[in-house]
Amino acid sequence: MRTELRGNTTSISLQNPSLFNDPENSLSGELKGCLGSLDGACIEKLLLHCASALEHNDGTLAQQVMWVLNNVASLVGDPNQRLTSWFLRALISRASKVCPAAMDFDGSGTIRRRQMSVTELAVYVDLIPWHRFGFCASNSAILKAIEGYSKVHILDFSITHCMQWPTLIDALAKRPEGPPSLRITVPSCRPPVPPFLNVSCEEVGLRLSNFAKFKDVPFEFNVIDDPACFASPESIPQESSHEFHFESLMNHLTPSMLNLRDDEALVINCQNWLRYLSNIDQKGNVVQDSSSLRDAFLRTVKFLNPCILVVVDEDSDLSAPSLSSRITTCFNYLWIPFDALETFLPKDSSQRVEYESDIGHKIENIISFEGLQRIERLESGIEVAQRMKNAGFSSVPFCEDTIGEVRSLLEEHASGWGMKKEADHMLVLTWKGHNSVFATAWVPSDLQD
Repeated sequence: MRTELRGNTTSISLQNPSLFNDPENSLSGELKGCLGSLDGACIEKLLLHCASALEHNDGTLAQQVMWVLNNVASLVGDPNQRLTSWFLRALISRASKVCPAAMDFDGSGTIRRRQMSVTELAVYVDLIPWHRFGFCASNSAILKAIEGYSKVHILDFSITHCMQWPTLIDALAKRPEGPPSLRITVPSCRPPVPPFLNVSCEEVGLRLSNFAKFKDVPFEFNVIDDPACFASPESIPQESSHEFHFESLMNHLTPSMLNLRDDEALVINCQNWLRYLSNIDQKGNVVQDSSSLRDAFLRTVKFLNPCILVVVDEDSDLSAPSLSSRITTCFNYLWIPFDALETFLPKDSSQRVEYESDIGHKIENIISFEGLQRIERLESGIEVAQRMKNAGFSSVPFCEDTIGEVRSLLEEHASGWGMKKEADHMLVLTWKGHNSVFATAWVPSDLQD
């Protein structure tokens, strides 16, 4: 993927506008060699040069590399240029922390996240099958697991504000034996990441209740009210905006606090959630044993004895302690949605810019932050599967009906999307053969036995 040199159109707020005015003749020979051929591989090489400079506190070299990157970065260019814009922004933000004398970055220029309406969010998740793949696979597996039950309780941990459930409610309404009574419980707090919604959890529940009533599905919606959680992204102090306080919510995940009932089928749904449960200690070191919050959460929900636990997330390892490793993996992985959007949206599409901006939010956290503030600690599907098995879960296969439904979903989108099966009965969404999102279903090992 060759990228032409174009004028910069990134909206980066700098207190020092001369940052990108370094003359070309100040560049090293190695960097000059990249000026004539800025394709994807060359951009990645430049990003790694910049990462190395920052890791060695070399502000001069970092600025030289950023000058080159700034000449290709464009928020309205091709996928490589657009992706480069967000990496450049993240690197400038990081540089302002490690080389403050050389990089005078105005943090107030950070893009504010827009809150969407429910209708806008529905359009957002439909743009590409990034979310719908997980919704489709999960709902089909849940329908299979709750066959024969007249009461169902779903404990929902996700970042998409219950957008998954109207489709499930519609499917339950069509059950030959009649719909079960459905209860959905959600936490009042969520990771401070896009997409953001302009209505409360309670309002979302009311809308679901109205839809369920229309479909003649008995319905109840509960919110785990935790005062320690932030009410909305606007109320989050800037210095804490990248932290996710989940520890206090763990105290609510008990049979009594959740009002679990013996005659209900309990379903636990985790969509893009596990990565935000910390796997580091207070000093920022990765916890190698099973004492992390991530493992504690899995042990806690296993104790609740669910009939199925569904885990869906992005299929990449972005948790490496090395900045260079994270840049390499992140650049080659997050190129996927940028390339997919290129196939059907014009370069100046506001929908496309907003979707990519939310990915940029993720890139900034992965690249610019360390320690507890770096909440984007994604694990690959293989790593998550091993963690699930260590926690006492066994994988269960998706049935052929599920696979058929997912394939039908993908036929509605660009031809580059595909699906494959991997170990532990995992379904993987692919783009041009590259792993994108994985979906897995689990039961407690003792329940399976």
